[in-house]
Amino acid sequence: MIHAKTILIATQNEKKRKEIQDILKDVHGILLKGVEDFPFLPLMEEDGSTFRENAIKKATILAKACNTWAMADDSGLEINALNGRPGVYSSRYAGLDATDERNIEKVLFELKGVPKEKRTAMFACTIALASPHRLFFVVEGYCNGIITEEPKGTGGFGYDPVFYVPDYKQTFAELNPSIKNKISHRAIALEQFKKHIIPLIHSK
Repeated sequence: MIHAKTILIATQNEKKRKEIQDILKDVHGILLKGVEDFPFLPLMEEDGSTFRENAIKKATILAKACNTWAMADDSGLEINALNGRPGVYSSRYAGLDATDERNIEKVLFELKGVPKEKRTAMFACTIALASPHRLFFVVEGYCNGIITEEPKGTGGFGYDPVFYVPDYKQTFAELNPSIKNKISHRAIALEQFKKHIIPLIHSK
């Protein structure tokens, strides 16, 4: 019998954590916990220049601090017309205490007058898994879309209301969560995560 392996989801974003839990709910042998289950977590600055650097830093530091396995997701929006911005600054693009709405407002302001065909963008997600002793693996996922001229939809979080997916003719915020959780950058990264985590569970 395999005992469930506790994994800390290293994020303060409750909506992101729920999305991760929903996508991984069919993986047996793991027990996903949030940061609220681990008091006195160290404060960390996400100062990496890439999603990969930030994900690895969060996973390795928190795994050691909590003496458990930890998975960290660093993700964001890269807009071609803005030379890849907001990128690693996606969650704080309009300032350290920025809300999703403020971040969206800034992006739309900077894209004012940019035609639809040049509003192409990509959501990127990097997920790292670490134990207190080592980094296990890093996986990535991407999803291409177009930035709308105004927010549409009430679901999701972050830039979802302005990220339009041509194949579905809806923004992430308009999509049914069950569909988004199959096609999103995070869903694609977590599919790779599943392939790597299952052998680890059986080997420990």
